[in-house]
Amino acid sequence: MRRLAIAVAAVLAAVLMWGELVHLRASTRRLGGAAGADGPQVVVGLGYGNRGTRANLVNRQRVRAAVRTFRGAPGDRLVFSGGPVHSPVPEAELMAHYAREELGVRGEILVETRSRNTRENVRNVVPLLEGAARIALVSNPLHGEYARAELRRIRPDLAERLVRADDYRVGEQLLLKPVMAVIGLRALRGLPRP
Repeated sequence: MRRLAIAVAAVLAAVLMWGELVHLRASTRRLGGAAGADGPQVVVGLGYGNRGTRANLVNRQRVRAAVRTFRGAPGDRLVFSGGPVHSPVPEAELMAHYAREELGVRGEILVETRSRNTRENVRNVVPLLEGAARIALVSNPLHGEYARAELRRIRPDLAERLVRADDYRVGEQLLLKPVMAVIGLRALRGLPRP
């Protein structure tokens, strides 16, 4: 019985470690060369299907990561993107409300409320990215990598300004990371290698 418990613990530890490593790797891929660039930063929090009139667990996590990434220097912009996919209230509005009311973010928050999927998120925020020296697309790391690949596909010039978001932290959402890794790797499978 003790050997079985040790084996199960070892397998669980290996799965959790794999989830951590996949997310860490995804958080550092498909970035541009703007890491040290001076100038305005645009941080875009990408929405997730949300039922109801409050930001769900996934959207709250994405907002926290976007707020961590946001410097708030003059000219910087915080943007949330997502339309009314599963609710009459757009994801972006729910996320902006959470940022203001629950996290205390002050200042202007821009919302893009027409998008119904990741490709539309990226395409619809492009006008808000013009003039930015640094761009961070914030989600979970694998979804963020997918969004960065999409920006590179449609606007390689803007993709050169992509910087790492603060959407990966060791142990954060530890139990969900292996599941999100499987889903994210499936989505990334058809993309060209970075």
